[in-house]
Amino acid sequence: MKNIHYKIFAAALVAVIISTNVFAQKAPAGKIWSPAKANAWYAQHKWISGSDFIPSTAINQLEMWQAATFDAATIDRELGYAESIGFNTMRVFLYSLAWKQDKAGFKQRVERYLKIADKHHIKTMFVFFDDCWNADAKIGLQPIPKVGIHNSGWLQDPGNRIKDAGIYPELEAYVKDVMSAFKHDKRILLWDLFNEPGNSGKKEASMGLLTKVFGWAREVNPDQPVSVGLWDWSFEKLNACQALNSDVITYHDYTDENSHLKSIQLLKTHGKPLICTEYMARTRGSKFANVMPMLKKENVGALNWGFVMGKTNTIYAWDNPMPDGSEPKEWFHDIFRKDGTPYRQEEVDLIKKLNGK
Repeated sequence: MKNIHYKIFAAALVAVIISTNVFAQKAPAGKIWSPAKANAWYAQHKWISGSDFIPSTAINQLEMWQAATFDAATIDRELGYAESIGFNTMRVFLYSLAWKQDKAGFKQRVERYLKIADKHHIKTMFVFFDDCWNADAKIGLQPIPKVGIHNSGWLQDPGNRIKDAGIYPELEAYVKDVMSAFKHDKRILLWDLFNEPGNSGKKEASMGLLTKVFGWAREVNPDQPVSVGLWDWSFEKLNACQALNSDVITYHDYTDENSHLKSIQLLKTHGKPLICTEYMARTRGSKFANVMPMLKKENVGALNWGFVMGKTNTIYAWDNPMPDGSEPKEWFHDIFRKDGTPYRQEEVDLIKKLNGK
């Protein structure tokens, strides 16, 4: 999601493996899926392809999920674009404050989203927590986008609230309430418990919440697998906890196909299915044309960041704001304009071909 420097090398993986016994003990025995169970689950699904999704009318997760701005019409239209190119999975971020504000209504909107996605033959991967971008969230009306700035309104969850007294019981209630309500729901592919733990300079300060959310998920024991994606190979302790407590291995990689393939080759040593839950940053060499075919060949699930250009401003690069708000010649993320016109027709044609559409 954010500008990161991948350090993919064998020594990092060795450190992860050495740490196995330390972190595996943090989860209740017998709950983490075995490689055999994980691979049997993966074999039941056609090749997983799709995108990280937020409707173009929402600047952040709160604007997506609060009652006043939940935009079912746009969600329906834009998931129709996804169906048209053969996408079968979308990764969607929830938000704890939206639940706290209106618990019953929040779950009703989650149900409504799932009904819309299911109508378009799309499964959902829900995300609970996030360490990326802005740390101070406020319920109510959300800010307007900052001109030409990537993800100017995206929110960490819980962000600075992690310092509040009593926050852990609140977050535990959130995770268990939502997950328990949908723990048998076949429309949900996977629970992604925490996006990029340690980002925004937090590093191992996120270990407390990371280990707790794995424990909460194991207590609920959903039918669906749980995972936390690897994203920075310099975070050895976090990586160990994430990989060794995940039922299937998810990860992020915004590098070109050769570097990305090295990540896959290392991660396959876990013996579990792989799903890349973030890739595709055109100006960094991660493109549909070179990476998506490789992911299919390796039987790795492929979810790119960015779908319809909108209030998140993800056509702009992380580190290259455009103060005049003009459209960059090379979009960083995203596939469609708001009216459903593809940014590049040849990309959409390739996606459809790879999806057998």
